[in-house]
Amino acid sequence: MRSHPAPMFARLTELEANVANPLGADDTAALPDPGMSTRAALEQTVLPAVTDDRCYVLFSGGRDSSLVLAVATAVARRVGAPDPIPVTAVYPGDPDADESSWQDLVLEHLGIDERIVIPVTAERTNLGPVARRSLRARGLVWPQSVQTQPVFFEQLDHGSLLSGEGGDGFLEAKRITPLTLLRRDWRRPSPQQVGAALGALQPSRWAGARERRELLASERLSWFRRPARELIARDSADARGPLRWDEATAFLLSRRTTTLGLGNTKVGAAEFGLTMSHPLAEPVVVAALAHEGGRWGFPGRTNLFRRLGADLLPDAILARRTKARFNAAAWGADEQEFARGWTGGAFSPELIDEDALRREWLSDSPHPITYLLQHVAWLHAQGIPLSPEHAPVSTAE
Repeated sequence: MRSHPAPMFARLTELEANVANPLGADDTAALPDPGMSTRAALEQTVLPAVTDDRCYVLFSGGRDSSLVLAVATAVARRVGAPDPIPVTAVYPGDPDADESSWQDLVLEHLGIDERIVIPVTAERTNLGPVARRSLRARGLVWPQSVQTQPVFFEQLDHGSLLSGEGGDGFLEAKRITPLTLLRRDWRRPSPQQVGAALGALQPSRWAGARERRELLASERLSWFRRPARELIARDSADARGPLRWDEATAFLLSRRTTTLGLGNTKVGAAEFGLTMSHPLAEPVVVAALAHEGGRWGFPGRTNLFRRLGADLLPDAILARRTKARFNAAAWGADEQEFARGWTGGAFSPELIDEDALRREWLSDSPHPITYLLQHVAWLHAQGIPLSPEHAPVSTAE
């Protein structure tokens, strides 16, 4: 890795490491009304990046990264700056991860010729050479994908880097969305619409009780013992958030899954001299989105994308519903070999059934939540602490 001063990673607690996920929320300041539209806030957010010496955009061809690339390109051209440079990972031999037709559609529409394409094969697997090197240097970091970011960042010069991260959360339907849709189509609602609306109105404690019953009765996540499943169910119910759109949007910004996920990717990029920003999740954009949505929000993700980018992108992109899958690129021979030779002892026996976890790792398609658990197990097997002494551990409960 290049040596470059960077902030410290935010760390999982020991309990969070055992359930492979941040829990609860951090204290955050209230979001003031930014006094501008969401689109204007997006443009303001990307301006420092596009006027930097070099601006990259992590671009997959999905809706989120396409919107960020389109806004950044429009702002750059408005101020006379060079076009941002799309950086795209491609996965040879993996048809489920192929988004080339969508990428071509966006780039042709925007008139962008320069791009960086990075082929990814075994080097980005969960315990491949890049991940092992990162784990030795960093310890455990959530999300686990941060450990393989060097595959991309080592090939970029210093500069600014924009991503579409956060779009799946902040631009997604919220708890109130079924009620918003029902208000628009109240004369002839479908049974599914009515059921979804009633579910949205259900108190979180009821939803949590239902989630707990279902999780305890099913074989899903079988490696988690009962106390871990109860904890996961309770956190899942809490994550529903408030009913109002604006309050739910602000609440999402405080969730530890959000703060660690977005913050740690920035720290990883900073190690390589890259100033990273997630425009769709920056506080000024989230504040504008919450204010613009108000109580009821928007009638779905496509409606919101059209609102933000109808003048920038083809409607086929704005209305796209398909998503690529990248799980095959994360799991291979190194991960299987480790699972077969693993001797256990890395987890609390009250929370994790290690035999069931090993079986999951050796299955044809391990659940993605077990990827981070394998990092925990690998560090334990190597005698490496989860959090190096020079890095502070989060004190969140």
